Amino acid sequence: MIGPGKADLLALIQETGSIAAAGRRLGMSYKRAWSLVESMNEMFAEPLVESSRGGASHGGAILTPTGTKVLALYRAVGVKAAQAADGDVRTLVKLLSKTRLDMSEEK
Repeated sequence: MIGPGKADLLALIQETGSIAAAGRRLGMSYKRAWSLVESMNEMFAEPLVESSRGGASHGGAILTPTGTKVLALYRAVGVKAAQAADGDVRTLVKLLSKTRLDMSEEK
């Protein structure tokens, strides 16, 4: 229903007011961005994005209240998951070879 790419698209639509601009920032075509928006709008009981036609000066897109809520909830789930997994991630890092740790510190 929603994942990191769709959440990023929603966030950029919210920021830019444009499906096309959001798609460009994510390196995707307008057609792909619009397809993802349509998919999300159909999946949820209420649309997440409302758009208006009208060219460069009159068109645009906004998140609906449901879209804003879905984005916030998705981001909150990510934060909670990261917090819950913190101990396990630290244990995994300790199990890495010294060579791998040295390489990751250079990046």
